[in-house]
Amino acid sequence: MTSRARSRVRTQKVPAGATTVRIPRQRGRRAESVVVVVPERPSLTRQALAALGRLLWRFRRSLAPTGLAVLAFALTAILHTVAQWSGLVLAPAAAAPLLWLLITQRRTPATGSDLAWRASLAALAATATAWGALACWFGPLAGALELWWLLTLIGAQTTWLIVRRTH
Repeated sequence: MTSRARSRVRTQKVPAGATTVRIPRQRGRRAESVVVVVPERPSLTRQALAALGRLLWRFRRSLAPTGLAVLAFALTAILHTVAQWSGLVLAPAAAAPLLWLLITQRRTPATGSDLAWRASLAALAATATAWGALACWFGPLAGALELWWLLTLIGAQTTWLIVRRTH
């Protein structure tokens, strides 16, 4: 190692609580040596975030409605900021699930629990779409929209867990 390369290696700053590992250059190459900075021990915050990430990954299928609800919340906040008129476009779409229920019930009539599941699914979808339209227009934190979002999230998550356990 030349004195010029050695002086550069010594002047490199290492963060507090880190260990440096110097890998010498390979024989016959003119490249400089490589310095790898490795933290000694992960912080408590990093350990907690890693554990939370592993839990979320492990139960990702069970928490799908929660992820979609958080995504919808963020998306409506962005749409409210960028294009407030999008609420007017989404408003008629709130009737689509109810229209689906009517058409499906007319083509293949259902009774009992099948009808109850269809109706609750249509009501949940219509509620979520209506919330999305209002949240795009007024903002997701306006008035009672945040409570409406939370109740819809709880209903969707509960329905999802029941359906996943029974089928």
